[in-house]
Amino acid sequence: MSSSGFASQNGAGATYANGLSQNPVALYPSNQGYMTPPQPGYLNAMPAKAPTPPAPSCYNPSRQQPSPVAMSQHPLSLPSSPNHRPALVPPAHTPPLTNSFYQQHPQQPPRWPPPAVNHASPALISTPQQPYSTGTSTPLVFQNTMQSPAPLPPYSALNNTHMPAPALNIVAPHTHHSFGKPPAALRGTPPPSGPPPPLVTHNDAGPYSAQPGAMNRLMGTAYPSLQPAYQSVPTPQKPPHMQPAAQPYSTAAAPQYQQPTVSAAQLGPSLAALNLQSQMPEALRVVNLLQERSLLPPGAVTPPTPCLPQDLQRLNCSPEVFRCTLTSIPQTQTLLNKAKLPLGLLLHPFKDLSQLPVVTSSTIVRCRSCRTYINPFVSFLDQRRWKCNLCYRVNDVPEEFMYNPVSRSYGEPHKRPEVQNATIEFIAPSEYMLRPPQPAVYLFVLDVSHNAVETGYLDVVCQSLLDNLNSLPGDARTKIGFITFDSTIHFYNLQEGLSQPQMLIVSDIEDVFLPTPDSLLVNLSECKELVQDLLRSLPQMFSKTMETQSALGPALQGAFKLLSPTGGRVSVFQTQLPAVGAGALKPREEPSQRAAVKDVQHLSPATDFYKKLALDCSGQQIAVDLFLLSAQYCDLASLGCISRYSAGCVYYYPSYHNHHNPSQTERFQKDFKRYLTRKIGFEAVMRIRCTKGLSIHTFHGNFFVRSTDLLSLPNVNPDAGFAVQMSIEENLLDMQVVSFQAALLYTSSKGERRIRVHTLCLPVVSSLSDIFAGADVQAVTALLASMAVDRSVSASLSDARDALTNAAIDSLTSYRTSVLTIQQPGLLSPACLCLFPLYILALLKYKAFRTGTSARLDERVFAMCQLKYQPLAYLMLMVHPALYRVDNMTDEGALNINERTVPQPRVLQLTVEKLSGDGAFLMDHGTVLYLWIGRNCSPTFLTQVLGVQSYAAVPQNMKQLPELDTTESSRIRAFIDWLREQRPFYPILHIIKDESELKAEFMHNMTEDRTESALSYYEFLLHLQQQISK
Repeated sequence: MSSSGFASQNGAGATYANGLSQNPVALYPSNQGYMTPPQPGYLNAMPAKAPTPPAPSCYNPSRQQPSPVAMSQHPLSLPSSPNHRPALVPPAHTPPLTNSFYQQHPQQPPRWPPPAVNHASPALISTPQQPYSTGTSTPLVFQNTMQSPAPLPPYSALNNTHMPAPALNIVAPHTHHSFGKPPAALRGTPPPSGPPPPLVTHNDAGPYSAQPGAMNRLMGTAYPSLQPAYQSVPTPQKPPHMQPAAQPYSTAAAPQYQQPTVSAAQLGPSLAALNLQSQMPEALRVVNLLQERSLLPPGAVTPPTPCLPQDLQRLNCSPEVFRCTLTSIPQTQTLLNKAKLPLGLLLHPFKDLSQLPVVTSSTIVRCRSCRTYINPFVSFLDQRRWKCNLCYRVNDVPEEFMYNPVSRSYGEPHKRPEVQNATIEFIAPSEYMLRPPQPAVYLFVLDVSHNAVETGYLDVVCQSLLDNLNSLPGDARTKIGFITFDSTIHFYNLQEGLSQPQMLIVSDIEDVFLPTPDSLLVNLSECKELVQDLLRSLPQMFSKTMETQSALGPALQGAFKLLSPTGGRVSVFQTQLPAVGAGALKPREEPSQRAAVKDVQHLSPATDFYKKLALDCSGQQIAVDLFLLSAQYCDLASLGCISRYSAGCVYYYPSYHNHHNPSQTERFQKDFKRYLTRKIGFEAVMRIRCTKGLSIHTFHGNFFVRSTDLLSLPNVNPDAGFAVQMSIEENLLDMQVVSFQAALLYTSSKGERRIRVHTLCLPVVSSLSDIFAGADVQAVTALLASMAVDRSVSASLSDARDALTNAAIDSLTSYRTSVLTIQQPGLLSPACLCLFPLYILALLKYKAFRTGTSARLDERVFAMCQLKYQPLAYLMLMVHPALYRVDNMTDEGALNINERTVPQPRVLQLTVEKLSGDGAFLMDHGTVLYLWIGRNCSPTFLTQVLGVQSYAAVPQNMKQLPELDTTESSRIRAFIDWLREQRPFYPILHIIKDESELKAEFMHNMTEDRTESALSYYEFLLHLQQQISK
């Protein structure tokens, strides 16, 4: 669920300075309610329009289209009840909401106090912000050569007319927030006088000079050639019209400033040149989905490339970090409504990167109006002025920014690294701090009730901590502490000088207090021996316990009190439903109703205790991560709030037991090691800015919305993803491109204040065909999935399912009626969206939304959490697994990685038609891998890969492949290892046969086949065609 609907009630936490001066954001006491009144929603009844003549396009407007069938011209209105379109599974009642996503999200970001209305420039005039960033870096000398795009055309007045609510995109009511023009004291400081201080730049991955072409990943050649010390690979030759200015910058005054070459200002001619294409782009090739079955590409689905000049596109942000559902932005909200596609962003802001430029400078250059960080898409009007690409204000270039320490020249601001990299990290100066950066603080809260001890998880946790204690991110200030709980709370005195740890028991769980506040959280390096002694003894201390109760709520209250002075990370391990003390819960799951067709109940929390506590934690810079290891119902819908609103994460291991379920134990061990050793950012905030005319209205992920565009992230980790829904509030008629910028301000585990900035530039288009051509089908699916999770909780599961189906119907209807010019029969889709119905069907069959099966309530809620939290690349494998045949792999098309050959088998359709009894098939489901062995699998594969002589000899619960000295064994192990290396979590391997219990789960992932409660892919396509033809 998005937290965007909750007001900021963060307790008496610290405030943050937004920008170069202290401009604290007020935090509010936790005794004021947590809900803001829901805003009225938009009900979408926008009639479909007749086919429109082709508009100016970045593609050929006169292309020939195959002919679609004539359709009756009827108004297309979005339904207000499920009866408008037959649902795949008829709901038990008529939901009160429209069965479409294109309605106001019931939760809006809090506004404390309510901002004034400004109809001129919503969402762009913002207070200075202070984002935090994370990561470790090896300081190196950075050679600065930066170039900037040419100036954009003069910004003319935008049409301020409010656009109607989108018919397909989920849009909130247009609330215009104006933060006003900041006082002079908040608008930055003048450039320092005297000679500029030296610029030190380094790269987390190593020196650029030592790695040829290291900067090329995010750098383009749109600017003059880079200095040899900065880039050690040859620069590609440019066409004559893109050659740089003949005279370089110099310290002498020039009569006229010569602008570097390709820029946003030249996009008009560049895009016009693309109109001369004589062939229709592949993205708009008409596909009849009922006739073409093999639509999956042989490998991974690649995101579309924005229709930008190549030199400008090379500077763009990587889609692995920052991508948009539409890589061509509509000029108006009306045009977006007509396309019936959602507009939004998907971010992976703290992703582990192999190349990350890190800049240390006393001056971080930002727009004085909207506080945008200088980036590759700004325009330099001359040597002394640059124009912001978000609000178009002209800013002065600070004196220090004029100096290039690499060439030891003056007057080349366009050659700075800040202007050549769409992803960059700054070491923040003291202006970005209100207090000294906090140390790394880790608190472990462990369930030690009888049920917990029986699972054996305590041995795994303590041993993993012992093995990785020296690998915890931090420095000499790192602190650590432990709390255990059953029906009472146990603190541990680890003060230096003690001969052994002391357990301090607090039995009054109604009023938890800290028995010795100064010795429960200790310096790790000073008290390491005591910590190790405690970890060795903990599993034995409770091995004989008969205490069955769990006081999770009071334990979390104690953790909050312990970490409030510093902030930090709380890691909670829970194995049962908390039954005593604050936050006690009662069983709500009714197993007899799991398979019922009617709506699933109890997807929302049973109590607001965990949400309130999470908001208090967020105000004190505390994040809570929840590890749920249980074979019984734990009410994750309620417990998950403690992580969702404190920017934590949730791990779920159903039926966990060290001996009875060794595969879960292996997965937990691998996940926990990654969790302990991955990088971490503390006391972070993230703000997303966008070009004037665009606005953000709903966030998805784990965080707390502190203000309309500021997310509070007490912890940030490299495995967390976020999604943002957007709308077009003002027409973009005068713009060739728009930009989005995400800035993450954080404290690294080494105590450095850092800012990581990502900037994305996309073209603006005026025709529906261009919008469809730029649709990113996976990003669209992921955003709709997050929206469907919210709909499931706020309305009903059947509502969410109907809205997912209608999203496919509406977009394909819009394409057929408004883009195609010649009619032909069939279910027609542009090639770029040909997988959209398949992905929608996969979502409907995914554990979060499926019906008619015995999905446990906690498993369903966890699947919903994953949809909101996982970055796109990992999420899509969970929704639509990849299937490979692996018994006949060859080295043809193989990758060579670190002197290792990795075969690349073709991705197959998820249907039993692709299985054969004489083969072996690997299914990659994201968090789990299934290797299905056919009954008549070749003896060669059985002996060379599995090490057995016959099918009957394959063990029932085989979890690992033996390391055999054969070519076949090396190939399949290399392929599986390569798959595992591409994700931060560890997917366990199940080797299954026809007799295996897991075969049913394997077969349920065959998305294209019919199940007892869901249509096959072909039947689903017929259903879509029937609805579109109405």
